[in-house]
Amino acid sequence: MFDKLKQLQQMKEQMDAVKNRLDNISVRGECQGVTVVANGNRKIKEVILPADANEMHQDELSDLILMATNRALESAESVFESEMRSVAGGMMGGLGLF
Repeated sequence: MFDKLKQLQQMKEQMDAVKNRLDNISVRGECQGVTVVANGNRKIKEVILPADANEMHQDELSDLILMATNRALESAESVFESEMRSVAGGMMGGLGLF
């Protein structure tokens, strides 16, 4: 039983390390000059607007920001899932579940 608790503590430490690593991974979503940068933990870090943003209609700019944000978050989700899958596979095997 103590071995399983020790393994669970190691799993938590590995998950924390993955989350820290994901903080340093950046992905971008772009749409017609609007760029949104997110990290691997699915947090928006930056929004870059085109130079002519002040000339755009508000609805158009809002739509571009939404599309770029969704693309960035989709990329971030993919990175997040990939990292978690690789860690989870190793951890589950260590617990004798696979």
